[in-house]
Amino acid sequence: MAFTVIAASCPSPKFCLQPKTGIVPHEYMSFNTVISVPPNPCSYNIGYQGHFKSGSLPYKHPVSFPFSASYSYYIQGHMRSGLLPNRYSASSPSQNIITQLVDLAATTREKGAHDFDFKGYMKSKAIAVNEALEKAVPLSHPERITEAMRYSLLGGGKRVRPCLCIAACELVGGTQDLAMPTACAMELAHTSSLIHDDLPCIDNDDLRRGKPTNHKVFGEGIATLAGYALLAFSFEHVAASTSNTIDRSRILRVVSELGRAVGRRGVAGGQVVDIESEGNGSIDLKSLEWIHVHKTAMLLKCSVVCGAIIGGGSKEEIERTRRYAHHVGLLFQNVDDILDVTRSSQELGKTAGKDLSVGKATYPRVMGLQRAKEYGLELVKRAKDELSFFDPVKAAPLLGFADYIAFRKS
Repeated sequence: MAFTVIAASCPSPKFCLQPKTGIVPHEYMSFNTVISVPPNPCSYNIGYQGHFKSGSLPYKHPVSFPFSASYSYYIQGHMRSGLLPNRYSASSPSQNIITQLVDLAATTREKGAHDFDFKGYMKSKAIAVNEALEKAVPLSHPERITEAMRYSLLGGGKRVRPCLCIAACELVGGTQDLAMPTACAMELAHTSSLIHDDLPCIDNDDLRRGKPTNHKVFGEGIATLAGYALLAFSFEHVAASTSNTIDRSRILRVVSELGRAVGRRGVAGGQVVDIESEGNGSIDLKSLEWIHVHKTAMLLKCSVVCGAIIGGGSKEEIERTRRYAHHVGLLFQNVDDILDVTRSSQELGKTAGKDLSVGKATYPRVMGLQRAKEYGLELVKRAKDELSFFDPVKAAPLLGFADYIAFRKS
């Protein structure tokens, strides 16, 4: 959190204001700040690490906000945003300083989030993704399987995963055009998983996106093969359609990330444990989250990470987006579980109450509905904290995604 003095009183002529850095003169002390948040959200601890002008060794000193600082020296520095109140006060009795500080990063982020047209962003990206998917899977021989592929692929959907991919690419300096083949691959793989998930041998669902499921229209055999074809094409599309301006090693990393996300260490593995846990009333939160991390969060995480890879992100940028997407992925399933017991089939566009009826492990079942809702808010906060590292303007779409997923109604 970059901070600045917005009001102060001090008799010392050495004191002056330094926007975005804090209290000066800076030669007295520099420090890195480590923030830890205890279970009680009303209490915050800060650990300062720094050097004094006198040459003393680094030290740590916990303080609480609002706080009264009794240091003999002035302080300055940057603290991570998002974990403290936007405004707080600090006083230094030894220097007669009373200062009010403002979290500029949080203020900027809030302003950016307020000004950012998330609905417009989602609409424009979804239109672009739909056009790209239409071109990627044209009607061709053998028509029956292509029709089945297109039925599920082009039959609606929010395009969350491809939009996340594009947003992550843009976050680190890439463009929509560079990300589009990878973004489409994420939707191809996701649609494949939905077709297979709905099959009688797994979830046996009749509705998907407000329409009859694929196997209800084309039969189980064609539906199964259409799912396989979409998954296979997701890899082909990344390899064949990504711009040749992208380093080949990055494309290979995307293929590797996607393979991991959909295989036994991802969606497939999560699906297996999910099936085996049906009717198990003793499943705990740790086991539940293992299922959701692999079954749901993995492909969302893959979408974000692959966008950052294609966009040329650094190792740190990619890992931060990975952690962001981990929390968003769990949040997505958390909200899904809550909606399953609080919304109708008409509102959801799929069979409501299905998880409850078959005894599946869900957040409301394991934690209780109220605690599940509270946990969802915790996940939103954790996801947003990971984005404090980035330019708040560029991060606005991903910040918006976190809120969108948290408060969606279907």
